[in-house]
Amino acid sequence: METLATSQLLFRLKGQLITPKDAEYETARQVYNGMIDKRPALIARCASVEDVVMMVNFARKNQLLVSIRGGGHNGAGFGVNDGGLVIDLSLMKGIEVNPEDNTVRVEAGCLLRDVDAATHPYGLAVPSGINGTTGIAGLTLGGGVGYLSRKFGLTIDSLLSADVVLAHGEVVTASAGEHPDLFWAIRGGGGNFGVVTSFVFRGNPIRTVVAGPMLWELADARAIMRWYRTYIKQAPDEINGWFAFLTVPPGPPFPEQLHLKKMCGIVWTYTGPADKAEDVFSPIRQMKTPALEMIGEMPVPVMQGMFDALYPPGLQWYWKGDYVNELSDEAIDIHLKYGNRLPSALSTMHLYPINGAAGRVSNDATAWNYRDATWAMVIAGIDADPANKEVITNWARSYWQELHPYSAGGSYVNFMMDEGTDRVKATYGANYERLAAIKHQYDPENLFRVNQNIRPD
Repeated sequence: METLATSQLLFRLKGQLITPKDAEYETARQVYNGMIDKRPALIARCASVEDVVMMVNFARKNQLLVSIRGGGHNGAGFGVNDGGLVIDLSLMKGIEVNPEDNTVRVEAGCLLRDVDAATHPYGLAVPSGINGTTGIAGLTLGGGVGYLSRKFGLTIDSLLSADVVLAHGEVVTASAGEHPDLFWAIRGGGGNFGVVTSFVFRGNPIRTVVAGPMLWELADARAIMRWYRTYIKQAPDEINGWFAFLTVPPGPPFPEQLHLKKMCGIVWTYTGPADKAEDVFSPIRQMKTPALEMIGEMPVPVMQGMFDALYPPGLQWYWKGDYVNELSDEAIDIHLKYGNRLPSALSTMHLYPINGAAGRVSNDATAWNYRDATWAMVIAGIDADPANKEVITNWARSYWQELHPYSAGGSYVNFMMDEGTDRVKATYGANYERLAAIKHQYDPENLFRVNQNIRPD
């Protein structure tokens, strides 16, 4: 492939071709999850839409396995493969903010922190995820759950259009008025339908939030979860809070007496007027005084990157997820069992609310099929040491297997490993057949299959 690529592509590509012989290959093949160790034959760092078209055509004509990499944050490692081609979009980082109509055009190599940095000076934000190091492309195509979901909806709810390179090299714009079936599918259907090279979002008016964690003793977790399961369903859209089991990091700003202590917590985001925040948080403190509170007013980009330093690229990750409607007492018992057994200092479980504005969209309005769920849950075994791979993996799997019968079924695709067709079908539910038909229309040979794959019908 190296000879073939060099002869056909090297002098036409605006970006960069990287082969196993190149010095930067070992770095270029790495993704966010250090558990992924794959060796593609060729990595094409594309610098333009024309580069992407060239590489899609090259992959199709030469029947190559192809991965699409945006930010490389995908837990299952779909941004890389063994023996095939990686179309790497990380050089495509253009962002244009139009303050006249509050729209934001974002190229697919951007990270969430890039988008926040560009929109914040205009008092705008695109609702996105939890970590600033996440790629905007994969997050959006999977749906986009994060701090602002209850106020502004999922990321796809702010998506106005996208430019897509199809399997046969054609470039189209997908929107409500152009290729509306494709536009429906890419809002939650992942990278199954083509290579999205840019997005146009509606910017939402927000500059600062009042946000941060409250932590309680693990002995209080049952009471906190019972209170939280009711509170978050009744809370106004302006308040978002995701629940977590965690180990307190051993350093500032956390007090020394809590270092490496297993605790439970809720990370809050309040998007209403800052002078009203005390009215929101005071009753929460009265419910149960936190052992630690770090709530304060901050710019949206600071909120987005609050935990980035704790989770640098290259850690070992094993994810398991589910959608959740109810937190029954039986489910809470299981959470407490495994929350008390966190296998490493970074391993965790999060419950992200997806009600509020995100839940007031019908299940068939986009490919994302669980608008009626209350939470997107993720169990994440995480450790820096590859020697602990089995320990964190077994903990996450056992936790999920016991808890899964109490779930709504399916999972947020960005919280899944490579779990097979049945799991993908469960995730899309009643939308799967329509997605398969659209896949057949736009990618009948399943060129784009290194993903949570929707097979052509």
